[in-house]
Amino acid sequence: MPYRLADGTGTVRAVVNHPMHPHAAATGGVDLDRRPILVFWESTRACGLACRHCRAEAQATPVPGELSTDESLRFIDSLSAFGKPSPILIITGGDVLMRPDLDQLVEHSRDVGVHVALAPSVTPLLTDERLEQLRTAGVKVASLSLDGASPATHEGLRGINGHFPATIAALDRMRANGFVVQVNTVVTSDNVHELPEIARIARDHGAAIWEVFFLVNVGRGSSMLELGPDDNEDVCQFLYDASRYDFIVRTVEGPMFRRVVRWREEGHQGPTGPLYERLAADLLDQLGPPTTASKAHTKGTRDGRGIVFVSATGDITPAGFLPIVLGNVRTHDIVDVYRDHPLLQQIRAAEFGGKCGTCDYSELCGGSRSRAYASSGDPLAEDPACAYIPAG
Repeated sequence: MPYRLADGTGTVRAVVNHPMHPHAAATGGVDLDRRPILVFWESTRACGLACRHCRAEAQATPVPGELSTDESLRFIDSLSAFGKPSPILIITGGDVLMRPDLDQLVEHSRDVGVHVALAPSVTPLLTDERLEQLRTAGVKVASLSLDGASPATHEGLRGINGHFPATIAALDRMRANGFVVQVNTVVTSDNVHELPEIARIARDHGAAIWEVFFLVNVGRGSSMLELGPDDNEDVCQFLYDASRYDFIVRTVEGPMFRRVVRWREEGHQGPTGPLYERLAADLLDQLGPPTTASKAHTKGTRDGRGIVFVSATGDITPAGFLPIVLGNVRTHDIVDVYRDHPLLQQIRAAEFGGKCGTCDYSELCGGSRSRAYASSGDPLAEDPACAYIPAG
């Protein structure tokens, strides 16, 4: 099946709200050639926020052509055809709470055996009553984005005065309503030095998971500064340290973290720089000595391998950051697309160019396919954000 680039109102860009069930990263016996672990669905591009780094370039109202309720129900039904265990459906946006049929969709997912996690925005729609309704409907896991340890930094990205304290309060309210809570953080040159304090906030407010997104310059994030390879390496080293404080740590578009974790677990830290030294010292100051063994997640997925993304208008892509349209759920079977599309088969076979193609960690890591595409136009090229030079 040929693939095309998304365009017009179907533009597929970078996802920031990116939750995952706490056990999803361990593939166990799941054959990733046959079924994904996670299906991300951008249920709407409507949102009350206008964040600087928004993947969806969200707007106040839904875009034309978003999946209707009936089309959405059929899409959910199609996921059960992957077999057991069914993929976890991550419903994101825009803001999922802008879908008036959200409860119906969640309840239907529960009825057909598809587990759901949500990524709502912190807006006046996120009320205690709404949270109680969603828990009753069957949602157990939800994520919120926290992109700074201070109002100036977080609200500088979110563009809404008062959004920082509202987010902290929302974390507490979600826990009080019985959710497993994930904190999502996008790391850029503007907020990287606040990561230790963000880790403390996540720990103090009971987050079970901290997921750190390594920026890909697409969507509104195109104007923001990615970290360089050496700083990315230092951040990965720091995140391993942070994983020893009783919450799970994962990365998005930072698969080199898995290599760093492998090194650390084998007793080899690898090279570090001044950024790591500062972050490590600040983490110790914020949280004290480590309290648990590492809870870093290193197994499982990458763009197109264990992950597939569906846009608000039904376009199927390898991931939210990788805007290559493989089909549309209105006209294509998502099971067939995932299993049989040549690009996804190449990604799962690690048929990469450049240093990713010769890397001894290509199976464990494989590089960010989204960043490779954003930087070169080739989703199978090397990931320029990685500092590691393969021996071969």
